[in-house]
Amino acid sequence: MSLFRPAKPTLTAGDRLEIAGHPVVLKVNARARRVSLRVDRVGGHVVATAPRLSRLPEAVAFARERADWIAAQMGALPAAQPLAPGDALCLFGQPIVLAQAPGRARLDPLGRLVAPGEGEAWRAAVVRTLKRAALAGFTERTEAVRQRLGQPPLKVAVADPRARWGSCRQAVRGAPAQIRYNWRVALAPPEVVDYLVAHECAHLIEANHGPRFWAIVDELVGDHRRQRAWLKREGAGLHAIG
Repeated sequence: MSLFRPAKPTLTAGDRLEIAGHPVVLKVNARARRVSLRVDRVGGHVVATAPRLSRLPEAVAFARERADWIAAQMGALPAAQPLAPGDALCLFGQPIVLAQAPGRARLDPLGRLVAPGEGEAWRAAVVRTLKRAALAGFTERTEAVRQRLGQPPLKVAVADPRARWGSCRQAVRGAPAQIRYNWRVALAPPEVVDYLVAHECAHLIEANHGPRFWAIVDELVGDHRRQRAWLKREGAGLHAIG
């Protein structure tokens, strides 16, 4: 018999496990007073938080004890909404209808997003077209706010992250700043889009979320609490589209 026992796996922040058929992500927050669970509606998973690394096993045990709660909460999230011809969306507040036709994928003057192919090929073409339109729209809006703040030129990109709606990398060592948006926010109401652009552009000046940062956001779009609440409430629905 071996004199050595295999080491137990070590838990760390960011680990993912499955409970009740749903993903649970482990997190350490030094400001937390106890282990806790919450649903990340945007990310589509549960977060199990511990006050320190050594208490992550306790957070896992707590999550397993609350398996029924996890199943109920995750089951209440919006179901996937595969895109199909005839679906109606709003892109930067403008209504569009999805259509299927040969030729290149495009937004036409009649307010239709037309794409070729069938099934997954058609849906992929639609998403690519939506991403191009989102990049153009976010670039235009970001440029307007950048000039208003007197900031130097920057790069704008779009992606599809699960954990955040936008990110800002400030200029460093001669490299221009870059703002990256989740393209799906282009499908949100225009005032939500304006808030997100203001939020990320404010980070060009203030990297944190302190009072000076929020003062800049307030100056750009006024009271933004309703827009922030919309993203928190409806964000999972945006991620379900596609």
